[in-house]
Amino acid sequence: MQRETNSPTETSSRETISPLNKGLGPMDRALPFHEIPSLGWSLLREDLSLPTAVLHEEKLANNLQWMQQFAAAYGVKLAPHGKTTMAPKLFARQLQAGAWGITLATAHQVRVAYDHGVRRILMANQLVGKQNMAIIAGLLADPEFEYFSLIDSAEQVKSLGSFFRAGGRRLNVLVELGVDGGRTGVRNDEQLHALLEVLSQWREHIALCGVEIYEGILKDETSIRQFLQRAVEVARELAKENRFDRDPILLSGAGSAWYDVVAEVFSRADLGQAAEVVLRPGCYLTHDVGVYREAQQQIEGRNPVARQMHSSLQPALQLWAYVQSVPEKNKAIMGLGKRDAAFDAGLPTPAWRHRPGGKGPTAVPPGWRLTGMMDQHAYLQITENDDIRVGDMIGFDISHPCLTFDKWRYLPVLDAEYRVIDVIQTFF
Repeated sequence: MQRETNSPTETSSRETISPLNKGLGPMDRALPFHEIPSLGWSLLREDLSLPTAVLHEEKLANNLQWMQQFAAAYGVKLAPHGKTTMAPKLFARQLQAGAWGITLATAHQVRVAYDHGVRRILMANQLVGKQNMAIIAGLLADPEFEYFSLIDSAEQVKSLGSFFRAGGRRLNVLVELGVDGGRTGVRNDEQLHALLEVLSQWREHIALCGVEIYEGILKDETSIRQFLQRAVEVARELAKENRFDRDPILLSGAGSAWYDVVAEVFSRADLGQAAEVVLRPGCYLTHDVGVYREAQQQIEGRNPVARQMHSSLQPALQLWAYVQSVPEKNKAIMGLGKRDAAFDAGLPTPAWRHRPGGKGPTAVPPGWRLTGMMDQHAYLQITENDDIRVGDMIGFDISHPCLTFDKWRYLPVLDAEYRVIDVIQTFF
């Protein structure tokens, strides 16, 4: 039986936002998404309850265009990793901008994306467990749904084959290659041959469609290029042996830090038959001022395509919070904490300040920085005699968008005047 689904726009139009969610403006009842812009909320007028996580529309649009242009220059496809945002509205924008599909990591995430209209998904992970297989098998009842997952062991192939044979379905898979000391993925030729031997017995129910890697487990360019070349050589050999059940072959890699090297190596690969190269960066849409800004600066330094674009990705995700106490000359306490922002890859960075009633945000003084965070508080280091008061609003940039999105169910989208023009819902 085919599942009834809706597009992301249709889904959001029939759902409502409860006033009990954090980071939003005044509502006396649950409201549908499409009514939010008409409320006229403004961050700078204090219409939103702080702390709040917000997205900047102009920067989102810039990042969408930038990455799509980069991929087009290499003739490769994008399947952005949706685990970063888990926001179907943002998935829809990425697809509308030209993405080949959406990458996800779990069966639950796949179901969320499918139920919001996504019809091509690369699950960059192994599909393991009865209930997870059942979720995917149910979605595959829709002939318009195209799904791929990863395999890296003979045992997994046997498990998948038995399950999907019983249901009379065929599962698309990619062989994942891994490295010693890494996470999942075939480590050596012996493991690969064992996997392929079992796979040949289940070809009726498991279709080998390509080769996949995650190069981000490695930290230097030389090792990454060697890993990419190994993937090319394995794919070429499998093509020569007529192992693939898809034409063109899929060749996929690329997190958010080395996508340029993956694009360069894979786009030049000669596999002996047609191939689709699919890159999977997830953090480019909102970017950050920490680990991914550093990675992007390195990309723009080493990659000729990125340099020629004469623009860059921009941090589109911010957290705003109030100064709630200034108990010491060199310290202010912010109403922001680990419940609100990622802290695994560096603490949020104070960027803008606004005094309610003032003209607009201005850059924070040099030297302001967070020195620690608790559940609901953060320690802001300031300088004696800095102009800072209880009730001032501080806007923070972040490092690692994934874990920040994870802490918010609704994120207002702001225009250039800090007015709310939309709300993005997440599904974690």
